[in-house]
Amino acid sequence: MKTIEIHGYAIVSDDDRIADASGATPDSLRNDADWAYFQAELDRSALTVLGRLGHEANRNPKRRLRMVLSSSALGLERREDAWWWNPAMMSWADAIDAVLPEGGRIAVPGGRRVFDLFLDIGYDAFHLTRAEGVRIPRGVALFSACERGEAAEEVLAKRGLNSGPRQVIDESGPVSLRVWRR
Repeated sequence: MKTIEIHGYAIVSDDDRIADASGATPDSLRNDADWAYFQAELDRSALTVLGRLGHEANRNPKRRLRMVLSSSALGLERREDAWWWNPAMMSWADAIDAVLPEGGRIAVPGGRRVFDLFLDIGYDAFHLTRAEGVRIPRGVALFSACERGEAAEEVLAKRGLNSGPRQVIDESGPVSLRVWRR
């Protein structure tokens, strides 16, 4: 029997934002220690699932297997650069059976619509990195519920995930990481 393990990854500001008002990741959320951690995690994953804008903004020099969520896809399509999936036209179970028939670890680095979708599908772990002391007024929230005033930690706890210990991965920020697990 195949095993699928879904891991979410995000670096957020103190106000739970993943991007500025334009949708771009501000320099205040870019951190070398977080980036190194994230890249190592991607190396451990069989598939990366992300939104179209993230796919277009981030090159894939290691040619990792990707699945791009897009309403332009007709169900599930294999394109030259990635698998393209439209969740409105094909279930997650059918899509993942086609893309990862042997199972494996899946990395989900967002954006917000993707993070929200996987709240319903179910994360096995969520790697929540926080750039402490950073605020991004009018920025893009990690989850839609954060727009309504819920903290990211509340959202994860409501979905049955439990926080691991706070790890400071960069003292200069500080930048901290908590891995939430089912």
